[in-house]
Amino acid sequence: MLMRKVPVFVPASPWGLRLPQKFLFLLFLSGLITLCFGALFLLPNSSRLKRLFLAPRTQQPGLEVVADIAGHPLARERESPPNPVPAVPAPGEDDASSQASTRRRKVWLRRTHPTGTREMATAARSSGSTALRPQEGGIPFSFDFNAFRSRLRHPVLGTRADESKEPQSLVRAQREKIKEMMQFAWRSYRLYAMGKNELRPLTKDGYEGNMFGGLSGATIIDSLDTLYLMELQEEFQEAKAWVEENFHLNVSGEASLFEVNIRYIGGLLSAFYLTGEEVFRVKAIKLGEKLLPAFNTPTGIPKGVVNFKSGSNRSWGWAMAGSSSILAEFGSLHLEFLHLTELSGNQVFAEKVRNIRKVLRKINKPFGLYPNFLSPVSGNWMQHHVSVGGLGDSFYEYLIKSWLMSAKTDVEAKDMYYEALEAIETYLVNVSPGGLTYIAEWRGGILDHKMGHLACFSGGMIALGAEDAKEEKRAHYRELAAQITKTCHESYARSDTKLGPEAFWFNSGREAVATQLSESYYILRPEVVESYMYLWRQTHDPIYREWGWEVVLALEKYCRTEAGFSGIQDVYSSVPNHDNKQQTFFLAETLKYLYLLFSEDDMLSLEDWVFNTEAHPLPVNHSDSSSRVGGRL
Repeated sequence: MLMRKVPVFVPASPWGLRLPQKFLFLLFLSGLITLCFGALFLLPNSSRLKRLFLAPRTQQPGLEVVADIAGHPLARERESPPNPVPAVPAPGEDDASSQASTRRRKVWLRRTHPTGTREMATAARSSGSTALRPQEGGIPFSFDFNAFRSRLRHPVLGTRADESKEPQSLVRAQREKIKEMMQFAWRSYRLYAMGKNELRPLTKDGYEGNMFGGLSGATIIDSLDTLYLMELQEEFQEAKAWVEENFHLNVSGEASLFEVNIRYIGGLLSAFYLTGEEVFRVKAIKLGEKLLPAFNTPTGIPKGVVNFKSGSNRSWGWAMAGSSSILAEFGSLHLEFLHLTELSGNQVFAEKVRNIRKVLRKINKPFGLYPNFLSPVSGNWMQHHVSVGGLGDSFYEYLIKSWLMSAKTDVEAKDMYYEALEAIETYLVNVSPGGLTYIAEWRGGILDHKMGHLACFSGGMIALGAEDAKEEKRAHYRELAAQITKTCHESYARSDTKLGPEAFWFNSGREAVATQLSESYYILRPEVVESYMYLWRQTHDPIYREWGWEVVLALEKYCRTEAGFSGIQDVYSSVPNHDNKQQTFFLAETLKYLYLLFSEDDMLSLEDWVFNTEAHPLPVNHSDSSSRVGGRL
């Protein structure tokens, strides 16, 4: 009865509020929460609050995990980043206001740094102050590209001499011929093998191989800087577009640490330094991360093969029954890995190669020589086989180039190089009865009196390092470089095709010739013309251009086919059979070094650039270390 008399009986809430009051309070509270979360989703993409409240995205096809770079953990992002912010215009980018003439475009491309309003605006967007945010598909960008370009002492593409002079007209015609060869090689590849690793010109199809762990487009990546250097604008844009749209890193095969580093990473790094295009930087860093598991060994000496899917590593089966790492492979990472640190801010790359130096400095060297096989487990040499050719070659090259790339501050590299060169000259350098200087191979004190084509790079290397030797040794090293280069030329001159064999001997009265068919092939290798280029720049002796032109004529006569260039199986046959492969390094190295041989010295000046062992130009560190992300190179 009592309850009926009460019109509206509402029990009190725990907060002392009746139902209408509670409803109003909850309505206000829900509005406040809605407002807060709405503001959260409207905050800029860089807000760290999202990391606290939003669950990470689940992995989808085409996405891959990116490791922390420069202290910025990136969530899963698309493997192929969107079109990069434009930087210094690359070949083929026409002025937006008009269709400029070819000549105007070339003048524009040769500027060392932006000068026009449009160029300033686009280049500013590529500088460290306007980095791509992770949400835009890039890796946090702290490298000041404008400052880097302003520090170069010469225009990237050099200057042109007075073209009205007859001698220069001849040189220009020779240079244009080499450019035409590059166009032909590229267009044949594009027509028959675009996206594959290499072209097979006889069968007019592509070849993938198993060195690159499933990565594609090796010829494209290797060709980028050569196309840029030769101002082949349309072809460069084709290559760049392929990298942006089709160069995927989510592969799962086994790859050669060495080959991926010198070809892919080297090619991407040089393309970035030449153009400022963000896509090249991002891809190089991501690919560098995929190589890091190779270093997971007790000593930190990497094994030669890395599995991109599992992250496992192994040594080559032929390298002392799979127990050894190869000197030329783990010793030819330093240049690229220091630049990966420079462009990412991630010190792990530099730490890996500095540890290799530490191991090599500590270990005992027989007679000051570096054998080719080293155990990545024990850190001991596995066999006393020493070669400046295959298995050892680019280790020595990277020592002197590390010194030069550091703007001559990496004294450790300098000391290691000259100590090694002294041992090489003492124990390996010989002069044949016919007066030819060569570098033999050493097997525990016994010499093989042969020299491989790969060892012919050493003439250029010794010439490059002569300037910084002790004063009393400089002239001697210049002469040694010239004599070794002359010997390598003789290996070409003494063949029917005027192209050199894979290896040549000095015994039984035969000098600078191969002694068996298995060493008589030529696969479009660059090492001899590489030395011609360095000796030309040092001496300007016209003989080096004469020898270089002989190579051009021989390539045209014996290696050019209907659909590209091919190696030949016997240089001593005037009608040689082709091997049906246009090697990536033919476009990256052989044609580039020939083009530089017939160019002015300030095109990719040696004051500003060093070339990795795949001929990809990497810049010298002209700046003070305190202003750089990765420290002194």
